[in-house]
Amino acid sequence: MIVTYEAIDQKGSRCRDSVEATDTRDAVEILRRRGLYVTRAEAADEGKKKTPAAHMRRGKTPRLPLNTLALVTRQLAMLLHSGSGVVPAISSLRRQMTKPHHEALLAQIVSDLEGGLPLTDALRKHPRTFDAVYCAIVAAGEASGALDSMFERLARIVGKRRAMVRKLLGACAYPALLITMCTGILAVLTMFVLPRFAEMFDRLSVETPASTQMLLGFGAAMRTYWYLVAAAVLTVCGLVTWTVTSRAGKQWLTDIQLSIPIVGRLRCRLIQGQLFRTMGTLLESGVGILETLELARGATRNRRFQRLFTRLEDTVTSGNELSSAFGEGKLIEPYICQAIRTGEDSGNLGGAMTYVADILDESNEELVNTVARLIEPVILIGMGFVVGGVAISLFLPLFDLTAAIN
Repeated sequence: MIVTYEAIDQKGSRCRDSVEATDTRDAVEILRRRGLYVTRAEAADEGKKKTPAAHMRRGKTPRLPLNTLALVTRQLAMLLHSGSGVVPAISSLRRQMTKPHHEALLAQIVSDLEGGLPLTDALRKHPRTFDAVYCAIVAAGEASGALDSMFERLARIVGKRRAMVRKLLGACAYPALLITMCTGILAVLTMFVLPRFAEMFDRLSVETPASTQMLLGFGAAMRTYWYLVAAAVLTVCGLVTWTVTSRAGKQWLTDIQLSIPIVGRLRCRLIQGQLFRTMGTLLESGVGILETLELARGATRNRRFQRLFTRLEDTVTSGNELSSAFGEGKLIEPYICQAIRTGEDSGNLGGAMTYVADILDESNEELVNTVARLIEPVILIGMGFVVGGVAISLFLPLFDLTAAIN
């Protein structure tokens, strides 16, 4: 239940807020542990204010989007660095949430912490927001007593991930707009323009060239068998939905990505950047090498990288150098393997992997910009050929008719 209260803090200031508790007596005890002197406490009207559990989705816990997670992590790092406790810091962030299910997630974490649960265990209850790597870094911070510095590292990791996602979305937005516009133009030409030209050519008995006949026949077929076209579009949409939502479809999509020209190279380097940053942060946080490999393995489902991690674990178990396993195959570039070998020799493997991740992030941004600059003119040229071909096919018979009349 939600209990509203009025209290006096240690500075003598009056405050009014609400807290989740089993009853008013439990709420007073929770507030006393926070250093507050409660002057009034009563149960809130349940019809006016729902408990966090009321905002939980059926069958699964709420999820913070990447932008919100980056903001929460960065503000937590700032509050902890300034000397705030974990519970007051998360409680203040909870009051800033504008969406009820986001507030419910943070309220559940606060409730678990006030119940005596460690922060790592409280975060692990929400795996859709806080993955295994996130929780492992928090656990390292709790064990070392340097939770603020660990959240600063997490803020950099989540911030870089968000920046890359925004970069990719920005690069894909304009090509997607061009493709949508081209599809709309073709649909209008097929459904409304081609019938007018076909009727005019029949009335004037104009002899049309092969390209025009093919275009008019295509338009007639699209208008006659529109239901088959609609069924095909729905089938494709269903296949796409199944691919991006089912486990088997996601696995196939993850595996096939690396085989696509240009896009495969970019995807491979993006995965490498995420993996090396994760491994570098975990190693610098004091996590063991085998546990680091196990946690980093969960960052991607691609089978080629899964086989790489299997080789890495076998190499570490047998006592050999990690760089030798990275050098097998063509997945990791030679200069990266050399940087890892240097980090092993100097005893700074975590720092070397973090440095490699920084280099990969810079090159990935350049590669994203290059791919975007290449895709846009290709789409424009394709649109020009399609629209130009349609225009020429439609107006060429008219030019021949005009020449014949003259």
